[in-house]
Amino acid sequence: MTAIIVVHSYHHNNTQKIASAMATALGAQVKAASDIDPEAAAGYDLIGLGAGIDSAQHYKPLLDFAGAMPKANGQKAFIFSTAAIAGKEKKKLSDHRALRVTLQAKGYAILDEFACKGFNTNSFLKYIGGMNKNRPNSEDFHAAAEFADNLKRRLM
Repeated sequence: MTAIIVVHSYHHNNTQKIASAMATALGAQVKAASDIDPEAAAGYDLIGLGAGIDSAQHYKPLLDFAGAMPKANGQKAFIFSTAAIAGKEKKKLSDHRALRVTLQAKGYAILDEFACKGFNTNSFLKYIGGMNKNRPNSEDFHAAAEFADNLKRRLM
């Protein structure tokens, strides 16, 4: 099984850290959305897409990447994110909606979704020391690796 994880992570690299934990479990490579041609996504059995959440959706560079991906015929994919406010199933489903809709419209089969909290110092939060300091943490990395391992087992 060939797998790739495409990520947009820049602020505190929260999402990059989660992507790395998933990549180890999957035996996947991690690429920044800006460093890979969206057409290359067709060459993998499994593609993961993740970014931080801004205004209740993934950051625009990842959404743009997904919009430029080729049509698929049931190619397997998963979605993940880090955010200041994350974790509840309803919140995750809401935050992931734009990316999920884009991928499903292109024919990708979304196997599962993952979200965890991430350190955030955007906007006014920088004046109070941020939110979710020390997140993601070892528990988040373990959960991300377990999530990826479960995906791998389902595909084998």
